[in-house]
Amino acid sequence: LTVLNAGRRYLKAEDLSGKVFVTSGLGGMSGAQAKAAVIAGCVGIIAEVDEAALLKRHKQGWLMEISNNLDHCIARLRDARKNKIALSLGYHGNVVDLWERLVYELDSTGELLVDLGSDQTSCHNPFSGGYYPVQLGFEEAKQLLSSNPGKFRTLVQESLKRQVAAINRLADKGMFFWDYGNAFLLEAQRAGADVEKKGANKTEFRYPSYVQHIMG
Repeated sequence: LTVLNAGRRYLKAEDLSGKVFVTSGLGGMSGAQAKAAVIAGCVGIIAEVDEAALLKRHKQGWLMEISNNLDHCIARLRDARKNKIALSLGYHGNVVDLWERLVYELDSTGELLVDLGSDQTSCHNPFSGGYYPVQLGFEEAKQLLSSNPGKFRTLVQESLKRQVAAINRLADKGMFFWDYGNAFLLEAQRAGADVEKKGANKTEFRYPSYVQHIMG
């Protein structure tokens, strides 16, 4: 319902075939995102750093494909988008790399390859494993979290700023991003990312919340 209503409200589209939804998280509640994309008929690219979560969703049949190669992900995205094929593709990697690759594609080809975007990392608990920084691989990040939590925190905040910078760039070109109520925008703001709504007070964000703006 969230994906469908986001399409209705922000894309003015009842039919989401050929539309692309990019997000992250395939763990607990976020695991349903892959299934939602296919039910809605769009192309869903969902990033996840933990291979175990990807394999679980693939085994369940909620996730159609898995790849750790961004070139392959972009090629599959383009093909499914062009042919209006419903697809859920799990990218085994950090979502910041995926967002930045989409910016690269925009800059190099002029193509905006994503229509809808969100995030379901556990940003209510970002410094204890709910969000993994793009600068490190999954295992390396887990080791740093244990050995030097202060450094881990710094990398998480740098990663959040990079993620928001990429999202902002794509949103400026017409992608519609929303907050999934996971404290992503709040933690990004605390990290110093540009997420505040221009001309509003500091408690308002430039992107809508799915509760008030989409489900409502």
